[in-house]
Amino acid sequence: MSETTIPTSAPPAPTDSRSRPSTRKVLGCGCAALIGIPLVTVLALIGKLAWENRGWADFPRVAPEDMASRAFQHSQEAYDVMGFERTVEPGVEDIGVSTENTFSSDFCWTSGSLGLEDKTVDGAYQVSHSWALDHVPADQAVSGLRRLHQHLKADGWKVTAYREGGKGKDWDLSVQRDDGNERMSFTWHPDREYLTGGAAMPCAYAPGWKTGDPGPSDDHRTPPALGPAQRASAS
Repeated sequence: MSETTIPTSAPPAPTDSRSRPSTRKVLGCGCAALIGIPLVTVLALIGKLAWENRGWADFPRVAPEDMASRAFQHSQEAYDVMGFERTVEPGVEDIGVSTENTFSSDFCWTSGSLGLEDKTVDGAYQVSHSWALDHVPADQAVSGLRRLHQHLKADGWKVTAYREGGKGKDWDLSVQRDDGNERMSFTWHPDREYLTGGAAMPCAYAPGWKTGDPGPSDDHRTPPALGPAQRASAS
């Protein structure tokens, strides 16, 4: 049962819009590295950095509730493909132990036009949906994750990590699309028969946000119930 379709890797890194550009490392060692380099070379390097980091904060304007709905629908689709019939009510009692069905939000980051600064982008946010099931036996988890792996590949998602655990090791599946800005990941822990899943959406600007407003947040938003009831209502 332990076969690896794609070499494993760490869970997906934050989206490009939040992560620090690799080009920042070029100048991160200090300006001393530029001493003795002809001015034309320095200007060319700066121009290259500015070009490579263009658009880092060029996010679309999308209402947080719309992004939350999209994240939840990704989770619901994965839940359906895996064949679960239980209903997961909103909320979580004991993270890592009980069932979970929650939204969360995070800031979006930019490194500036030259990749020399790390700061949050005013008015920008990122929404994620997380879910989990306890008491998931091996036969259900194994068949479900294999089916989901094939489904997401066929649906245009790029599989960044897929590991079929063996001898008690975890099973992992991570996918992304839109240059890594939209991601999903799933893990089954055989020792606890516990399965987690989640979907992270790209960064966006809140349409109604204006300077001086607090950062957009969806931590207070309550998702619908995950499961057959939600599936039936959407059909």
